[in-house]
Amino acid sequence: MKKINNVEEYIEENPHFSKEIKILRNIINSTELKETIKWHMPTYCLKGKNVLGLGAFKNHFCIWFHQGVFLKDDKQLLFNAQENKTKAMRQMRFNSATDINEAVILTYVKEAIKNQQLGRVLKPQRKPKSVEIPDALKSTFKTNSLLKSTFKELSPSKQREYCTYISEAKRDSTKQKRLDKIIPMITSKKGLNDKYIG
Repeated sequence: MKKINNVEEYIEENPHFSKEIKILRNIINSTELKETIKWHMPTYCLKGKNVLGLGAFKNHFCIWFHQGVFLKDDKQLLFNAQENKTKAMRQMRFNSATDINEAVILTYVKEAIKNQQLGRVLKPQRKPKSVEIPDALKSTFKTNSLLKSTFKELSPSKQREYCTYISEAKRDSTKQKRLDKIIPMITSKKGLNDKYIG
């Protein structure tokens, strides 16, 4: 993907919707939002916080509302482009310039700005991943208390890396071989990827 340095370049790179993107850009630039480029796309921020962005695709163009989940959406124009994946972001999609209702769009943009001013932000919820310790490692812990205590001191991500490394082996002999390789690394409090293991 070509590096885009400014909105003018983005418009040039998308000539099939250049007129339409310019219309949306003018609506947004009539507000206090600051224009920038993020993720190779025009993005509009309030005090450094992402409020919305513009996108041109093969068959449509759109406005991304970063916290669109909080918009009233009286006109039923928003949808979640990645159901079950995207929680906060909502998209307003257009197929041609005739789909653009400037007054309605401005109402949505102003509401998004107001929501940002009020601090309405859906923060991603991170579920702590439990560490599933493979039997081969559990058995070793029974006879090696130092290994067990050192393993517990490692971060959950490092623990998971070691457990996955052993669990992914199909044969018991391979599991044992991998276990023999990682025991010195665990006891020296290193992570699996701190040093390449073949």
